[in-house]
Parts: sequence; C-alpha cells; structure tokens
Amino acid sequence: MSNTTALGISIEIKTWFRNDLSSDTDSSFIHNYEIKIINNMKYPVRLLSREWSVRHLIHGGSKVKGEGVVGQTPIIFPDESFVYTSGCELFSALGYMQGKFYFKNLGNDEVFEVRIPRFYMYFPPLLN
Repeated sequence: MSNTTALGISIEIKTWFRNDLSSDTDSSFIHNYEIKIINNMKYPVRLLSREWSVRHLIHGGSKVKGEGVVGQTPIIFPDESFVYTSGCELFSALGYMQGKFYFKNLGNDEVFEVRIPRFYMYFPPLLN
C-alpha cells in the first residue's frame, strides 16, 4: 500500500493482480487499484482531473489524462473521503503508475495539484 499527504489531501493506494483476466503468454498483466482520497482541509474540494504515467518494465510507458475519475468529478467534504477502483494493463510482469490529481478548493476557487505517489504492480510468481 502507498500513502501520501500533501496540501491537506491524503491519498491511500492498494493494488492487486487479476489472474483471472491476465495472460503471461500474451504479456497481458491486469491489475486493479483502489484509491482513497481523504480531505483533511477546512473546505470542500472537487476532484477535477487526473494525469497518470504508466511504466512497463520492458515496453516503455504511456500517459493517461482525463476529467475526474471513473466518470465522476466528486466533491469531497472536510474530514470525508472518496474511494474508487480502477484497472491497468501492463505489458510486462513488472511496472508502476504515478501521477497527479487536480482539485478545486471550493472555499476560495483555487485549483491545486496533489502528486500521486509511485506504486508498483507485479506478476506474483516473480516473488517466488
């Protein structure tokens, strides 16, 4: 699990490998990740957008940008959280994701970014 807190926003990340959807013979390694965003500020915030950098051990990387997360731009009130689950396909047995969330402080309309810490995803037999 990866955790970070910046500018009053805490981010907790959990990952797991999806053996049922993956194929090591086709170099398709599917992972899910759950992200919990906690608002420790005195004002509500809206999650506007995200940027991801996905790195595959052997096959380079890719960038993903978009509005909100999983089709939502949630408002997160003080001392409350928002949790979502999504997925990522890696084309090698080991890789990572990292990125940024962009928020709007609804108390003063200021837009700010919070970095999402790097988190690794791996094909479990690599650990044996």
